[in-house]
Amino acid sequence: MKKSELPSKMCPVCHRPFYWRKKWEKNWDAVKYCSKRCAGNRQKVSL
Repeated sequence: MKKSELPSKMCPVCHRPFYWRKKWEKNWDAVKYCSKRCAGNRQKVSL
């Protein structure tokens, strides 16, 4: 499957798209951040 065919989401911290990964297969709906770094920086971002 091509990367363009995979589901994607926007990271609320870095505002970049990230694509589905095999390790997120069972909890894709719960994934919010593209990386551990962005998840750690979520408090620092002012909305």
